[in-house]
Amino acid sequence: MKKNNFLILFFLIFFFESKSFSNNNLEFLTLKNDEVNLRLGPSFKYPIKLVYKKKYLPVEILDKSETWRKVKDFKNNSGWMHTSQLSKKKAAINTKENSIIYKKSTIYSKPIAKLEIGRLVLVKKCKIDWCKIKTGEFYGWVVKSSLWGKIN
Repeated sequence: MKKNNFLILFFLIFFFESKSFSNNNLEFLTLKNDEVNLRLGPSFKYPIKLVYKKKYLPVEILDKSETWRKVKDFKNNSGWMHTSQLSKKKAAINTKENSIIYKKSTIYSKPIAKLEIGRLVLVKKCKIDWCKIKTGEFYGWVVKSSLWGKIN
């Protein structure tokens, strides 16, 4: 009996520890349109709190209620959006000063451009520490830790 209790306890601790230390639980989506309403609650009856005017802006999913998602943006504004306004397109926001786009995924390759804080980038693919991105006319690699959004 003690052995069974120990095994159950071990698996419970392992399950909860792995969930709490994993950042992979974060779910991100992006805005599907150039104008998207953020509402106070999960219904069209709730008033509009904010209007986003940037297509592909990444938002973190905090909660779900039928066809509504509670979201948070990179400035910590939160509210509810209808799922029809959300996309699975990969995008991120640069959050670090002095981020540089490189030709290859190494700091020893040719620097292409410097990213401003708050710059929206479309994410093409990611490696362990780097993401291949496109922003405006620039296309290259940036350090993953400088990005907030859908990068996995």
